[in-house]
Amino acid sequence: MAITSANQLELLHAAEAVAREKMIDPGVVVEAMEESLARAAKSRYGSEMDIRVSIDRKTGKATFTRVRTVVDEEELENYQAEMTVEQAKQYLESPAVGDTFVEEIPPVELGRIAVQSANQVILQRIREAERERQYNEFKDRAGTIINALVKREEYGNVIVDIGAGEAILRRNEKIGRESYRPGDRIRCYIKDVRREPRGPQIFLSRTAPEFMAELFKMEVPEIYEGIIEIKAVARDPGSRAKIAVISYDGSIDPVGACVGMRGSRVQAVVNELQGEKIDIIPWNEDMPTFLVNALQPAEVSKVVLDEEAGKIEVVVPEEQLSLAIGRRGQNVRLASQLTNLDIDIMTEEEESKRRQAEFEVRTKLFMEALDLDEFFAQLLVSEGFTNLEEVAYVELDELLVIDGVDEDTANELQARARDVLDAQNTAALEQARALGAEDSLIGYEGLTPQMVAALAEDGVKTLEDFATCADWELAGGWTTVDGERAKDDGVLEPFDVSLEEAQDLIMNARVMLGWVDPAELETADEEANAATEESEA
Repeated sequence: MAITSANQLELLHAAEAVAREKMIDPGVVVEAMEESLARAAKSRYGSEMDIRVSIDRKTGKATFTRVRTVVDEEELENYQAEMTVEQAKQYLESPAVGDTFVEEIPPVELGRIAVQSANQVILQRIREAERERQYNEFKDRAGTIINALVKREEYGNVIVDIGAGEAILRRNEKIGRESYRPGDRIRCYIKDVRREPRGPQIFLSRTAPEFMAELFKMEVPEIYEGIIEIKAVARDPGSRAKIAVISYDGSIDPVGACVGMRGSRVQAVVNELQGEKIDIIPWNEDMPTFLVNALQPAEVSKVVLDEEAGKIEVVVPEEQLSLAIGRRGQNVRLASQLTNLDIDIMTEEEESKRRQAEFEVRTKLFMEALDLDEFFAQLLVSEGFTNLEEVAYVELDELLVIDGVDEDTANELQARARDVLDAQNTAALEQARALGAEDSLIGYEGLTPQMVAALAEDGVKTLEDFATCADWELAGGWTTVDGERAKDDGVLEPFDVSLEEAQDLIMNARVMLGWVDPAELETADEEANAATEESEA
């Protein structure tokens, strides 16, 4: 097949027809045709030649040209596509390295094999253009809801038609035991759009918490307008969910707005989610208050928050325990996801027993360490004293408020407590030295003898060893593994060393050893403070 005037316009007509069918730029199809013709010409004239084809966008005329580039004589490798400055003088007036000489060559006649090869090039370029168009169309739609048409089911995964291509709803992203037939219309959340070698992959979900949030945004105008904000969502797909909302307009009740007149708004979401029960909860910046709301409909007696551990203790009446936990732990699990805290629920009786046990342990400590009778030791515990350090170094006035304690008694109590602490410190130092702790670590400010002994027992025996520690290795922390929070025990955790204190101790050790420049440390602190102030502003 030769490219003649008889079929020049047919090239453009074919390109436009294919572009309309595939919804891509006609220019992409024409470029693919140019590339395919250039390949055919190379097979005719020689693969070493730099042959280019240009198709006129108005007339459809294909022009074949051969391009040769001027290079240094030492760099001349391809004699068909390159030439030296001396060789170029017969074609150019004053050639220089980098110049090109373009000459038109006769069009080629395409044989059967060349035509097939050209078609393959064109189809490949069209497929690439389709994939790029599909990716560009959907990459910015991730995080939104889309209506799709079910095409087929493969190994439990649902393949759906989204108009410009296909998307996949994986088996674990379906609600409960949902099943669909070809032709069913479903609404899904675009969870992820990835560019992969086989083309863009669009992953859908109906179990994502964001799906519920987007459904509420569609049903509740106040959320769409930003008057009400969804702060958190927790779901047990197909069964139950909790959603926390806050209103930025004092005249609008966020819960009432999401429920709607006679429950019309929330019911529309429930119907879409296969009857999933939804608890709408008012958001509160105070975490204990928010948790009380999140555990509804159970009533809570008391809440104790441990922010550092990300844990919270909840005390409920005996008759409310099963309601607070929920069926198979569902209620407390959803409340934990909503607050991002580990929740420990106990009854009032269990909490009373625990407090009594702590009271007895502290009473016994004071009785044995300070040589007190049970009644006097109980008085100290009742006043809030929990350890010997508090008794030894508290202001004298705080001991004098205890019934029956005069100044002489208070001084005697503090003297006994200090003697016990000194003895404990001496024993801890002997233990630390026996374990190999060096003076550089023993004399480091901020570490007690007991801390040094604990570090030496863990293999940290020098200031250099200490400086290489991570803060969580000292203070402990939490790690999320497979969605479950796991506790990391710290060497100094029994001594109530916080993460911030551990960071300061380690950094000061590094400064003392010359590993860190104090000036750089101050600059970093100033930049961190400035960033914090900017974010708060």
